[in-house]
Amino acid sequence: MPTEATPPLKDGDMLAAVDLGSNSFHMVVARYLLGQLRIVDRIKETVRLAEGLDGHGGLDPSVMPRALDCLARFGQRIRTLPAPRVRAIATNTVRQLANPQAFLMPAETALGHGIEVVAGREEARLIYLGVAHGNPPEPGRSRLVMDIGGGSTEVIIGEGFEALERESLQMGCIATTRRFFGDGRINRKRWKEARTELAAEFQQFAEAYRRRGWHEAMGSSGTIKAICDVSVKMKLTKVSVTSDSLAAIRDKLLDYDTIDSIKLPGLSSERRPIFAGGLLVLDAAFGALGIERMYVSDHAMREGVLYDLLGRDRQQDPRDESIRALQSRYVVDTEQAARVEATAMSLFDQAELPWRLDADNRRLLAWAARIHEIGLVIAHSQYHQHGAYLVENSDIAGFSRTEQQTLAALVRNQRRNPNPASFDKVPDRLVANVQRCALLLRLAVLMHRSHDRDPLPVVELDVDGNDLLLRLPKRWLEGHPLTRLDLETERDLLPGYGHRLLLRTT
Repeated sequence: MPTEATPPLKDGDMLAAVDLGSNSFHMVVARYLLGQLRIVDRIKETVRLAEGLDGHGGLDPSVMPRALDCLARFGQRIRTLPAPRVRAIATNTVRQLANPQAFLMPAETALGHGIEVVAGREEARLIYLGVAHGNPPEPGRSRLVMDIGGGSTEVIIGEGFEALERESLQMGCIATTRRFFGDGRINRKRWKEARTELAAEFQQFAEAYRRRGWHEAMGSSGTIKAICDVSVKMKLTKVSVTSDSLAAIRDKLLDYDTIDSIKLPGLSSERRPIFAGGLLVLDAAFGALGIERMYVSDHAMREGVLYDLLGRDRQQDPRDESIRALQSRYVVDTEQAARVEATAMSLFDQAELPWRLDADNRRLLAWAARIHEIGLVIAHSQYHQHGAYLVENSDIAGFSRTEQQTLAALVRNQRRNPNPASFDKVPDRLVANVQRCALLLRLAVLMHRSHDRDPLPVVELDVDGNDLLLRLPKRWLEGHPLTRLDLETERDLLPGYGHRLLLRTT
């Protein structure tokens, strides 16, 4: 049977977020009570996935067992939760893999749930959302939030619960330690050269951030928390990291010659091997952005994912607003988009049961219909290809990279010859249904090619396996010769998807 639309959250329902970070894997489980989320369980394991990156898009096989073992333990904890109540996010390390499916397929099996890969700026949005909910901002006061992960660093300026500026840099505590101190040795000369190099990367957006300004700065990662712990233990600060305390910690660290010999108050043995890289990133950020003091939040991306799930349940899905923004940015004919969407949804309703389509398929098809013509802003010729490129490569708030690649595949295949390669980035577990949604979008786009405002007649669709039987009134079809020709052409193209189109008149 198809997956039915998930009923709204009710008191007692459980939600879970899984964060597959480059250094640690986190899982947080919450119960929904009286309109709020109450955390009931947290699990964190140090996996250091980024240590397995070989610089060529490959992952050392020795890293896989500890990642999969961790996910299996997470999976046991959330085994009884329905799929729509769980969201698992993979970040920088998986983004860098040449073949992410080689990791994601066994990882999803171990967890028992799908895993989405998010782009850096979407990761930044989720981080800000988590910090904002964990540390409610004062009205009218902006905040800079920074998260130093294992492989990337996100820097955000936001106000209220909205991220206004989002940046993601390819530097993190593991990646930076390996990049500058790969032989285990540290000294002041190396540090100065490395700090200058990292500061240059922050300079890409430092001026714009300084102009916008912020009232307070908060750090949300284990790295910044560890630096704060050292600052407190050294009696430099009480609850924060300052530019002065950061300089004192840096000077103390540089008294040591090797990573292994570092002994700082409050620094755990687990954090020691990657502490220098994380401190270096924060040192460069303070200098480039002019940060004077940074407080630490216990909330991060995993909590942001939970609140994002809650927003979707409350019909406050940021993806809907992002689609509207795309329509506006690329001057989409919204009336035409609405006509195509209505027909696509009608066809979906008729194919849902026999094809076992689900609520996620319906949402993606609707979004694809709303923006199927965005490529026209570039050129009419091959506009479906231009549109797919824009969808896949734009920063679209609320969408994971997996969702954007799926949406791009739908836009790419709305017309002309099938493009099987466009589905290669779609997870194998989703490909069959995404291809079927592409067929429904093709028919909807075809039926409205003339941009005619007159309503269509009743379009009947029966599906049986890979066969589609389309019924249209004979008289209407005779009066629309272009549509008839397009349907006959479509009949010749669909075998490229492994499907067959049959036409009948009523």
